Amino acid sequence: PRSTAAACSYGPHTPTVAITTALICATLALTTGTRPELAVWLLLAPLGVLLTLVDLGAQRLPDPLTLPFAALALTLLGAVAFVPEHAGQWRTALYGGLALGGLYFLFFLIRPMALGFGDVKLALGLGAVLGWYGWGALYLGTFAGALIGSAYTVVALARRRAVRRQLVALGPFMIAGAYVSLLLEAYAA
Repeated sequence: PRSTAAACSYGPHTPTVAITTALICATLALTTGTRPELAVWLLLAPLGVLLTLVDLGAQRLPDPLTLPFAALALTLLGAVAFVPEHAGQWRTALYGGLALGGLYFLFFLIRPMALGFGDVKLALGLGAVLGWYGWGALYLGTFAGALIGSAYTVVALARRRAVRRQLVALGPFMIAGAYVSLLLEAYAA
């Protein structure tokens, strides 16, 4: 049995998570403005924070989080597509989810030890979110995630906090890359 002190020290403190989530939502609101897709970003952002925390803590992206994320992204963006003044396209959101999910599935088949199937399912939702603003947003978000993850890994190796071939949770970097791309594309739209 775990002691109460040990159970309380697991993961970040609630105020830190709440402040981080609020800051993420605020920056999304500032860059998106009053366009209707902002409601989707504000609903999905807390789920993205939760996915990040779970993957960092357990190196796992569970189906009860990744699959609703993908379904919510496509469903909510589909509804927003009927609202005037939106800046994206639902069809490219759908194709973006399929393309990024397919790409990660291919990577999973090639190197299943380096990539979990949860990452594949997360890619479906992130691809839909990024695809909303077009193929450029999808490319940028995918590249930014890979770049952020690579930079983290190099720094961790240099600081001797990681060893070669150590598995790293990929989900947080995928989400961070999508967030960066979403901010840039929402601001530009």
